[in-house]
Amino acid sequence: MRTTVGIIGAGPAGLLLARLLHNAGIDSVVLESRDRAYVEQRQRAGILEQGTVDVLREAGVGARMDREGMPHDGIELRFDRRRHRVDFPALTGGKQVMVYAQTEVCKDLIAAQLADGGPLLFEAEALAVEGADTDAPRVRFRHEGREDVLDCAYVVGCDGFWGVARNAIPAPESATYERTYPFGWLGILADVAPSHDELVYARSDRGFALLSMRSPSVTRAYLQVPEGTDAADWSDDAIWDELDRRLAVDDPAWRLARGPITQKSVTPMRSYVHEPMRHGRLFLAGDAAHIVPPTGAKGLNLAVGDVVTFARALVAATEKGDGALLDAYSQTCLRRVWQAERFSYAMTTMLHRAPDATAFDDKIQLARLDRLTTSKAAEADLAEAYTGFPL
Repeated sequence: MRTTVGIIGAGPAGLLLARLLHNAGIDSVVLESRDRAYVEQRQRAGILEQGTVDVLREAGVGARMDREGMPHDGIELRFDRRRHRVDFPALTGGKQVMVYAQTEVCKDLIAAQLADGGPLLFEAEALAVEGADTDAPRVRFRHEGREDVLDCAYVVGCDGFWGVARNAIPAPESATYERTYPFGWLGILADVAPSHDELVYARSDRGFALLSMRSPSVTRAYLQVPEGTDAADWSDDAIWDELDRRLAVDDPAWRLARGPITQKSVTPMRSYVHEPMRHGRLFLAGDAAHIVPPTGAKGLNLAVGDVVTFARALVAATEKGDGALLDAYSQTCLRRVWQAERFSYAMTTMLHRAPDATAFDDKIQLARLDRLTTSKAAEADLAEAYTGFPL
């Protein structure tokens, strides 16, 4: 097989890149190791930045998002039994975010790709990227029980942390930066209407809690739990009771709505960046290059930024013969990545209570939150970061 751009991974990054390239008249082939049902069902991110929303609309895959997604104009911070709303449009010149699950984004992109895009091969396992430092890189892969080769002009690895793309960059040319956190998130999906019409981020002496949603009838919620926690150790009642404690405020009108929990899982928390994000004609995007703790809702949106940057650069190289943007790909993406890492780290350390936290640490967290609720400048910084850095 031969194509201009070989894309490894049919998550939102790889699928969106295929759509952007198709719209620009550039051919591609997408290789995905899992089957279609898995890709369309795996639960991941649910918050889309303003820039991500705009890109999906411009790419022609935003119609269902606009019908079924839930635009949000802010978030609520809770601490010390207080509540404070951060008004995004007022602080950012009109920006919002959209609650629309990654599963739904993938469904929309898959439908578009299969309708009129290039080849999208499910259960096609990428085995290796070869010749990345030449003008003719290739991807060895296994599909339908046979090994094959995809010859490309460029390869984009959207295959996550455990994929083959990142490992094709020679170790002497790579640098990694990471931080692991001594806690995770116990996440649930529940068949009950959300208890608040916007996301609620709560800091308590018992740990962090997040009240979110997937639809008007489905609640998504998270609890900070010790690293290594097994979700099966938490009963439904224990989860709701703990959410109630951590979300408590001095407002008798607010109540946590409870309902049947349909899914439980534990997500580890880590920050990770691989530099560079390019080696020859191999480009990394999304989790293949960087991971953020989910506190800042940045993972999916960072991946979108990566593939938008690559698509723009390749169009410039193809139409104008100007390779400057391709040469600057890693530097351009990493500038945005590190800002997102900074924001996600700041949100995580401000809202989660470390196992060895001291009274001094608690006071610093409360001071940081108090600053956010009393300073428009500090509040605007959070709102600008949350709604998205420029693409």
